[in-house]
Amino acid sequence: MGSGGDNRARLLALYATMCRIRAFEETALAAHRAGEIPGPLHVSIGQEGVAAGVCINLRADDRITSNHRGHGHALAKGAGLQGMMEELFGRAGGHCGGKGGSMHIADFSVGMLGANGVVAGGIPIAVGAAQGLRLLGSSAIVCCFFGDGAINRGPFLEGLNWAALYELPVLFVCEDNGVAAFTRAESVTAGAGVLGRAEALGVPAASVDGNDAVLVDETAARLIAEVRGGSGPRLLHASTYRLTGHTSTDPAHWREAGEVETARMQEPILRLRARLLAEGASMKALDTIEGDARAEMSAARAAALAAPWPDLATAWDDVQDDGALQGVA
Repeated sequence: MGSGGDNRARLLALYATMCRIRAFEETALAAHRAGEIPGPLHVSIGQEGVAAGVCINLRADDRITSNHRGHGHALAKGAGLQGMMEELFGRAGGHCGGKGGSMHIADFSVGMLGANGVVAGGIPIAVGAAQGLRLLGSSAIVCCFFGDGAINRGPFLEGLNWAALYELPVLFVCEDNGVAAFTRAESVTAGAGVLGRAEALGVPAASVDGNDAVLVDETAARLIAEVRGGSGPRLLHASTYRLTGHTSTDPAHWREAGEVETARMQEPILRLRARLLAEGASMKALDTIEGDARAEMSAARAAALAAPWPDLATAWDDVQDDGALQGVA
C-alpha cells in the first residue's frame, strides 16, 4: 500500500468511504421506520469493508454490478448520493426516476450498472458487459458483487464458465456473510463452496477476511491488476458479517444469543479506526469524518423528503411495448 503519508491517506480514504456507507444506511433505516421510505430495505451494515476495499482499486470507467444489498457498492463506486436517496424515497430525482427503489439503483455515469433483486442476476449482466468491453477494445474491467446464496444459482455457473472460456475482464466478488436470507449458507452448500467451484471452472480465486478493509484492498489490487493485464477472470471470496436482519423489517430473532454482539467487536469500521489510532491518527480527525458523513446523509434525507414525486404521466415510460396488445380493448 505504499508508505508514509500515502499509506495514511489511503487508510483514511477507506475509512471515509465506510463511514459514508454506514451513515447512508443508518439514515435510510431511520427514514423507513418513520414511514418516509416505501418498502423494506436490504442494508449491508457490517459489510462495508468489502465495498470500500474493492472499489478503491477501480477506475472511473470500470463497471460494477451488484445484488439486492447494493447501497455500499454504489456509494463506493461514486454513485450520486442525492440520486440514491431520492430513489429510496421513490422521488422523481432518483437515479431510476423513483421506480427502481432500494434493490435496483443504477448510475451509469459512474459505471454502476445496477443492483439486482434477483439472486445472482448481476452475474450474467457483468459477464455481458465484459464481453462488450472486449469487443470495444477497452481496458476497463467489470467487478461483480454477489452473496454466498448466489453460488447455488445457475447464473453463477453459467457466468463463470463464459468468463473463463473467453478470458473476460471480470472480477467476481463473493460477499460471504454466511447466510442466505434466513438460511445458514453451510446448510445448503455442498462440496468446497465458492473457491472450489471457481477453481474447477479455471477461475483463480483468493479468500480474504472481508472485515479487514486493508486486506481486502491489498488482495483486490492484486486480482484487479491481473484481470486488467489480460489474464482473464478472477474471484475474490470475502468473509464478512451482516449486523442487521435480512431486511429493515427483520429483527433477526433467528440468530443465536450473543452472536451479533460478538461479531460487532470485529466489524470493519472499528477495526480500521483502531489501526489508524495506533498509527498516529487523531481521534478528533476520525470523529470529524464520521460526523461529516452523518451530516451529509441527514441533509440528503431532508432533501429527498422535500423532493417531488414522479409525474403520473410518466408511469408507462421505460416500459417496453412490443406492440402485441395493439387494438386490444
